[in-house]
Amino acid sequence: MKLSKLSALLLVLCLLCGCTAGGYTSVSSLGSASMAALPAASWGLSFPDEGATPIGNATTEELARYNGWYVGDTSEKVIYLTFDCGYENGHTAAILDALKKHDAPAAFFVVAAMVKSAPDLIRRMAEDGHIVGNHTYNHPDMSAITDQSAFQAELDKLSDLYRETTGQELPMYYRPPRGLYSEENLKQASALGYKTILWSLAYVDWYNDDQPTDEEAFSKLLPRIHNGAIVLLHQTSATNARILDELLTRWEEMGYRFASLDELPPL
Repeated sequence: MKLSKLSALLLVLCLLCGCTAGGYTSVSSLGSASMAALPAASWGLSFPDEGATPIGNATTEELARYNGWYVGDTSEKVIYLTFDCGYENGHTAAILDALKKHDAPAAFFVVAAMVKSAPDLIRRMAEDGHIVGNHTYNHPDMSAITDQSAFQAELDKLSDLYRETTGQELPMYYRPPRGLYSEENLKQASALGYKTILWSLAYVDWYNDDQPTDEEAFSKLLPRIHNGAIVLLHQTSATNARILDELLTRWEEMGYRFASLDELPPL
């Protein structure tokens, strides 16, 4: 549906005033908006009810037109774990250890700096059975790139670097940096054969000098979990490295299982 004039103005003000940080925006007062209503937007969510599927600023149907997801199978208690990886700062190994302990598959969306600085960890991700996804080479605002060849170059450079590092092909999953996207952006990724993966649950975990406490993290991640959740965490977070084992345990106690993005339901 189209945004009302007031809602459109509020969303623009939200974006201009810096309500987006690390790609996560709260749009609880706006509801679901057409992704074509603005030339570019930052992915945002509202959580109307505890345990319910959150509302995105594009619907599952709109995203599906371009091989995009923000939530998976909502008919069962399944969680798709994803991590955005900008660089290595000492926490990735603990995260991989916790995932291995729980036999939990995950997807790691990496940029060139991560691949170059921690090639052994990148290889371990693949060896442990995780998906390594494309978060672009330089982490630019991809929604600002209108030329298809320039858009493709950002993804191809990362794919080439991954191949040189691991000897394997990079899986065709893409996450736009900072959640900045446009309809054209989604079209470009789909035309290249990528699945665009947004998210239905995240929290403010990316400020290394202002990390949430364990209690603050649990207060966001436990009550807001829902069927088919695509969870976005940052692997640079000391809090995430510290709590992941307990977090996965508590989600399992709530009846959830963990699935690979390869198990996303067909569009």
